[in-house]
Amino acid sequence: MTDRWVSAFQDPAGPGDSRPTAKQIVEAETIKGTWSQKVVLVTGCSAGIGVEAAHALAETGATLYLTARNLTKAEKALGDLVKSDRVHLLELDLNSLASVRRAAEVFNSKEKKLNVLIANAGVMAPPEGRTDDGFETQFGTNHLAHFLLINLLMPTLKAAASSTFNSRIVILSSVAHRWASVNFDNINFDGNYDPNAAYGQSKTANLWTANALERRFGSEGVHAWSVHPGAVATDLTKYMDEETKKANGANEYIQKILKDPAQGAAAETWAAVSKALEGKGGLYIEDCQISKEWKEGQHAPGYAAHAYDEASEEKLWNLSLKLVGLSSL
Repeated sequence: MTDRWVSAFQDPAGPGDSRPTAKQIVEAETIKGTWSQKVVLVTGCSAGIGVEAAHALAETGATLYLTARNLTKAEKALGDLVKSDRVHLLELDLNSLASVRRAAEVFNSKEKKLNVLIANAGVMAPPEGRTDDGFETQFGTNHLAHFLLINLLMPTLKAAASSTFNSRIVILSSVAHRWASVNFDNINFDGNYDPNAAYGQSKTANLWTANALERRFGSEGVHAWSVHPGAVATDLTKYMDEETKKANGANEYIQKILKDPAQGAAAETWAAVSKALEGKGGLYIEDCQISKEWKEGQHAPGYAAHAYDEASEEKLWNLSLKLVGLSSL
């Protein structure tokens, strides 16, 4: 049932409350030790919810490829998990499209099939900057690098799809997609940088990419989901100004909906493993359930009206192909 977790989120009481963790999702799906023939790749496994998702997915018995820019940091964060012969660390710097290509080449040299790809890594509201390829940091890191990775690994995702388990692409979006659509006239925010608007743009791009992937590849057994993990206590907020941090700390509602990293990893894990989602895709997930359109209230759940704008999704897809060097307009 796609609504099996709804009641768990009705009355949040802060980190560590009764809302499920990623490991509890795996346990509830009764798949512990049953995925020995499956391969899963997760980006951003040196901190935060990526680490928690990795630990949960390891309990399925799947072969895991866990990416990080700093493998030493990832080894420390993942602990004993890296000792498993089913766990492989893969160097990937999303700030560089060349690094993305190298990582994809390494993966493709080792595996012919990929059952689940979780585009988990990301950066939020940093000072203005550019990736190695000249793109605004958040658009380049959160969107373009993952867009390229997904396309380079698509043959392995198609190859893994079966009648009993279609391949899945899980892309971390955010409630922040409601802050901004995609600024096609100034993707890099040149001369007008707003860190929050740029973050919102990148999260809308993540959501639109999942939708576009579903249209293109759903019929071939590859389904894509966009996921909002919720408000999670991780270092993703390290660039947030002190005034905002203080205000959030004093906001009773925010403190109630706040999740610890194990809970924050639950939604992406649910999107990756839930039997109820088999054969489906192209929808927005939050709180381990398929979300509905946002109506009102700053913190109310739901997606923005622009979340399902097919014309804009196609425009972004074609632009992204050009920007990462896969095609020209």
